Parts: sequence; C-alpha cells; structure tokens
Amino acid sequence: MHSENFYRDFINLLYGWSLENANNRLQNIEAIDLIDDNVKLIVQVSATATKTKINNSLSKKSIEEYAKRGYTFKFVSIAENADQLRQQKYNNLYNIGFNPKKDIYDISSLEKDILNLKLQKLEEVYQFIKAELGNMPDCVRFNSDLTTIINILAEVKLDENEPLGNINMFEIDKKIEFNKLDIAASIIDDYKIFYNQVEKKYREFDKMGLNKSMLVLQSLKKMYIDALLKNKYDNSDLLFVGLIDEVKEIVINSSNYFDISKETLEACASLLVVDAFMRCKIFKNPEGYAYVIT
Repeated sequence: MHSENFYRDFINLLYGWSLENANNRLQNIEAIDLIDDNVKLIVQVSATATKTKINNSLSKKSIEEYAKRGYTFKFVSIAENADQLRQQKYNNLYNIGFNPKKDIYDISSLEKDILNLKLQKLEEVYQFIKAELGNMPDCVRFNSDLTTIINILAEVKLDENEPLGNINMFEIDKKIEFNKLDIAASIIDDYKIFYNQVEKKYREFDKMGLNKSMLVLQSLKKMYIDALLKNKYDNSDLLFVGLIDEVKEIVINSSNYFDISKETLEACASLLVVDAFMRCKIFKNPEGYAYVIT
C-alpha cells in the first residue's frame, strides 16, 4: 500500500492531478490503480511493461464505463524503459482516450518532466522524495535486470495446478540428492512446480531486450561461483538459502526495485534460484542429468 500511495502522491505533485487509489472505491478494479475525476484520468502503474500487458488492460470490462464517460487511460511503467511501447498500435476495444506517445510514462520520462519543473516546484518534489524515502536515492544504485524479473514475477498469480509438461521430476530429485540438499530440498519442492510459469515470464522479459533472461541466469551462476570460491557457506543447504538472500539484497538495493512485501520478495527470489538450479546454472549436475524429457 505504501508503494501505491507513493506513486499516487508523487504523480499528483509532479503533474498537479488529484489521483485517488481505485481500491478506495472497489477492491481490485482490473487495469485501474489510480483515478482522477476532476480531469477524467484513470492510471495503471505496473512493473510489467509490454504491449500484451497494455492490450489486456484496454480490453478489461472495467475500462468500458470510463470510456463512455470520456476518461483518458494512462500507463506508468516503473520497471523498464517504455520508448518502444510508445511506437506501438493497440487494440483499444472501448475507444477510451489513449495516445501511446503521450499517455505511456516510464522512469526516464518522469525524470525529464522533473528536470523541466520550475525551481520552487523542483524543491517540493525533492522534499517529498526525501520525506518518503528517508534519504535521496543513492546515485550509485543501479538498474538491475534481476530486479526487473522479480518485479514481473511479483504480479503473477501462481497456479499450482498448471501442467509441468516435459519436466523430469525424477532427474531434479536426483540432482537434489547428488548435491546433498537435505533442508533446501523442501524449498525446491515448493517452487519447482512453477517452472513453466517462470519460463513464460522469461520469454516475456526477453521481449524487452536481447538475451535479458540469459543475463539474469548468468548473474545467478556468477553469484554461485563467487560463493564457492570465497567459501561463504559451510554446506550446500546454507549455500542454497544464502543465494536466495543474496538475490533479495541485490533487488532491494537496485534503483528499479518496486516496493513489494517481504513475503512476495522471498517467494520470487526463491522461484529464480530454484529455476536456475533446475536449468543447470547452479550446483553440480549428476552424470547424464536432463531435466527436460525429450
């Protein structure tokens, strides 16, 4: 909720709007996070910035009522650059006011608008961010692909009943035993069933840029190798749990981190580490290991 309030108040201050949380009117209105009845705006704030995401939002039944009343739809990406999205054409089912070139925002466009503020307004924005975040954002913070995929996964409703397809669970159990993962085995068992859902999000993530999923997996592999070389952990179980904690630390300290609950962050970090384990990126593979049935 703090994150929703932060973006609401920040955007209101920046543009002079009077946005309110849509949940104050009705819980979980699809595709709508913020509403301003004065200037007739509905806003969606999302860590997932894809054409599919926007098309899905524009097709929601909740949009129809506001389209009839002459509202404009605006989309704010808080995770990735949206330049390419502004060039796309969308299926605007209910013909709500929506101009991609003007109505899609991202961190870069927000920063540009801040720089164009008059001095007094700029000072107000500065004081607001300082009050909300405690200190001004550290200039050495970096934009992390690892954090972006965490932000994306945080919005996924995980389905325990989704078929696993061609995943060989016997091979995964064999790798668990081979690496003597007694305690961590329960973490792997909890999250391995979501492999296909993570795979779908990786494919979606790759649309944002060349080989982004590979870069995330390689960063996890580097963390694993670094932990081994420095003897950070006393056994395999501590190493597995330690990697999850290291992922969380990287995410929290990234400039593009979207404020999510501790439980959600824990689950998403565990998902990524378990996925990397299954994909042969971390821990030793027993001879002939093949997690995909061919």
